Amino acid sequence: MDDNPIMVFLYVGAAAYVLYMYKGDYLAAKSGRTRSGAMPGAENASFWAFLIATLGALLLLGVETSGEIALGLVEEQSEMIWYFLFVIIAAGVIEEVIFRGYLVVTDKGRTLFIISCVGFSLFFALIHSHFWATENGFEWTYTAKAFFSTSILFANSLWFYAIRFGPWNPKRSIFPCMLAHAASNVGVFLVKLTQGYVLF
Repeated sequence: MDDNPIMVFLYVGAAAYVLYMYKGDYLAAKSGRTRSGAMPGAENASFWAFLIATLGALLLLGVETSGEIALGLVEEQSEMIWYFLFVIIAAGVIEEVIFRGYLVVTDKGRTLFIISCVGFSLFFALIHSHFWATENGFEWTYTAKAFFSTSILFANSLWFYAIRFGPWNPKRSIFPCMLAHAASNVGVFLVKLTQGYVLF
């Protein structure tokens, strides 16, 4: 995403509006009312669902960070402007609504459900643009870092689907997914900060 401050403000504003819509649907579900057109996964979840979700996401972040060190990929890290932190937190809302909320097939049987989770996870990983760059015009970047980072994103997406539809989340609440995604992204920011890849 563009790091233009105006675009950052609009993206964060969009995430705030989505959360506002979720608030109404969540309160309605909590009181036992069904709202037509409610946001997907606007249900409550247990403390354990949030804990499992976040710990799993942070474990994957640990695998990613240690893997980059072991493979000698740290110097290929991309830089991030400091206020992009707000965007990656907001992404925990926007991306979860799109992927774990809408881009999943839940009413056509278990096989198609699993295929949709895997297929949309692959799509999720690929759209994060590790395989191309546009700084000096469009060019493909089939590097070890690109393959490794894309694989981690694929694993993250599968984990977020597991959070939403796993047995620890019987009401299929999307909120643990949002928290885990945001925690993972903040973790990435902190790793970049300690490695000197955050610009102030």
